[in-house]
Amino acid sequence: MASLPLLMVYFVNIGVTTIIVPKPVRFIFGFDLDLGIFYYVYMGMLAVFCTNAINILSGINGVEAGQSLIIAISILVFNFIELQGTCCWQAHLFSAYFMMPFVATCSALLYYNWYPSQVFVGDTFCYFAGMTFAVVGILGHFSKTMLLFFIPQVINFIYSTPQLFRFIPCPRHRLPKFNQETDLLGMSYTVFKTSDLHPLGKLILSVFSLLKLVQVENGVGEDKKLTRVNNLTLINFVIKMFGPLHERTLTTIMLGIQVGGSVIAFIIRYHLVRFFYDVEEH
Repeated sequence: MASLPLLMVYFVNIGVTTIIVPKPVRFIFGFDLDLGIFYYVYMGMLAVFCTNAINILSGINGVEAGQSLIIAISILVFNFIELQGTCCWQAHLFSAYFMMPFVATCSALLYYNWYPSQVFVGDTFCYFAGMTFAVVGILGHFSKTMLLFFIPQVINFIYSTPQLFRFIPCPRHRLPKFNQETDLLGMSYTVFKTSDLHPLGKLILSVFSLLKLVQVENGVGEDKKLTRVNNLTLINFVIKMFGPLHERTLTTIMLGIQVGGSVIAFIIRYHLVRFFYDVEEH
């Protein structure tokens, strides 16, 4: 509901619902396709995704502000590149007007939110940051490119889907577990009765376990009828891969993944895109 004013602004000022069809499927749909109302459904879902994607990849000092800062800088670099002689320079200038103050304020926030944090962001900042990205992506008319800068968040969302849709029990908080004796963060777990698990959840756990994506412990508890599985977040997966980590180290790795995602996004946007769309050389 909160995204409706944004969609109305898009309708009044832009109103374009036609997309260019990728080359591999043009023999089916033609060169372009008018999605009509479905384009607005897509943009509404994009706004919902952006506001929640940062929020579910959180829980350690600096990671929310850090990933938002890296995404914002990536968008700003993209805007500056696109300002050089493109026909849509007004949209990218509009985006840059939003991103420059956001980068400045987010940098100050990260300074105080870095480990050991003096300021905590909470849901408020995550929703604000996500909606800021949704606004510039939708009104700047580069929503597909915007999603490319969310590659780690998309991966985290897909990995989290079994818990988000309750095929596997999802606790209220899934942040890593702090070990006071070692001063390190370890994986957090969800524990449930094996017999209560959804059939699709059993299949997902079997596949994830086969691919070494989760740590599954069957037959735990006094009655040996419980199953323990690490919570399905990218942060817990990093801990699974590297073992218990100090919070500062874990945040650094997560932000490194975010930077890597932006590098991949630019490679896709300016090189691999040629396999899917006609690109004009400047």
